[in-house]
Amino acid sequence: MCGRFSMALETDDVRTALALGQVPESWKPRYNVAPTQTVAAVSDVNTRDVVMLRWGLVPFWAKDPSIGSRMINARSETLTEKTSFKKLLSRRRCLILADGFFEWQKVSGTTKGSIPFYFSLKDGEPFGFAGLWDQWADKANPGESALTTCTIITCAANALVADVHERMPVILSGDRMWQWLQAESEVEALSLLRPVDPTLMRAWQVSRRVNDVSNDDPAILETV
Repeated sequence: MCGRFSMALETDDVRTALALGQVPESWKPRYNVAPTQTVAAVSDVNTRDVVMLRWGLVPFWAKDPSIGSRMINARSETLTEKTSFKKLLSRRRCLILADGFFEWQKVSGTTKGSIPFYFSLKDGEPFGFAGLWDQWADKANPGESALTTCTIITCAANALVADVHERMPVILSGDRMWQWLQAESEVEALSLLRPVDPTLMRAWQVSRRVNDVSNDDPAILETV
């Protein structure tokens, strides 16, 4: 799964790197993004404007938004089988902007807990996680604004990530980012949901400070 990631670039840097449109004034570098927090995303391939979504999908049919904390990821292999994701695949795809992610390696025979690792592209450039989004409205309070949420799609881990965890987020960069948004069929969209080439990635161990969501500073990404 993907339970934490970073988007540590300044506004101008990420806009230039990804050829984005408008970026909200609320944008700021993030080093330890956690579920239920606000994330930067792009859903319109034409404008490429950045919108802020809540991480943790709340389907439009949900009774209340608490379900979002359990739907931070969607498995690529079962998207067309799950009611929550099937319709979104054809009409509500998005890119969740990031420049790296964390995974934890389980260590047997120790009481120290899992070891966190950080993964990014070797060139340090930002990219997009393949994602889906939806809107939920509180029927009990029709005057309230709709809640727009998202989930990160995961796939089987590549050779680099597999040493730490069996799953990884689908990373899209370059033209594949925009192909994901403009794919005209489910088949075309699904063909993009594969592990990124491990030779394009790097990884290192980081401090267990990342386990605490209140820690959100550059030191989170330092190697230990």
